[in-house]
Amino acid sequence: MKILTKKTPINTAIKVMLLIVLGLFAVLMMRISYPYLVPPFPTNIDFLATKQDVLHIKPWKIAFYIHISSSFLVILAGLTQFSNTILKKYPKTHRNIGKLYVAVILFVSGPSGLLMAFYANGGILGQIAFTTLSILWITFTYLAYHYIRNGNVFKHGKWMFRSFALSLSAVTLRLLMFLIGILPFYVDFEIVYVINGWLSWTLNLGITEILIRKGILIDS
Repeated sequence: MKILTKKTPINTAIKVMLLIVLGLFAVLMMRISYPYLVPPFPTNIDFLATKQDVLHIKPWKIAFYIHISSSFLVILAGLTQFSNTILKKYPKTHRNIGKLYVAVILFVSGPSGLLMAFYANGGILGQIAFTTLSILWITFTYLAYHYIRNGNVFKHGKWMFRSFALSLSAVTLRLLMFLIGILPFYVDFEIVYVINGWLSWTLNLGITEILIRKGILIDS
């Protein structure tokens, strides 16, 4: 698997922009997660302020802290998987970090996110959006692992890109909510959350699919 293998000025520019954006996403995820994890672990800020009706449900609360504390690790591990330098010069490191990425999603972040999805804001439509996201995230990640185990590097690369696109959906959701929040008119929170809940991962996945099909992200 090679990332952005076509050596054109346009593809080089896209590569630089992608790296910058992904790096910013990693920083944003850290900033999003940090306030929740600092003692005395406030439960009335940002996202948790909208979840007061489920904070008493212990499985949900445990899943929340597991999910946010592992999400930053997922993004950092995922970022390294798309470096040609690490892939070529340090293949063992690439494999080990890849195994970490897969294990955390399949056994930690994915299941905890799925449990949280059952209580998502926005009613049934919001719950369907985040449940679908969680199931696809786990499935895409498993497929990436499955194909590399079977020696199909090309398909492995494609499914890893799709998996990572979904890994970034939490950041996309926050960015969309921020953009809606600065609009000069009132928009109903529940409606906005449902729309952004769907857009946060379908937008990421759509862009990724276009880049894959055009051969910009990966080729054989």
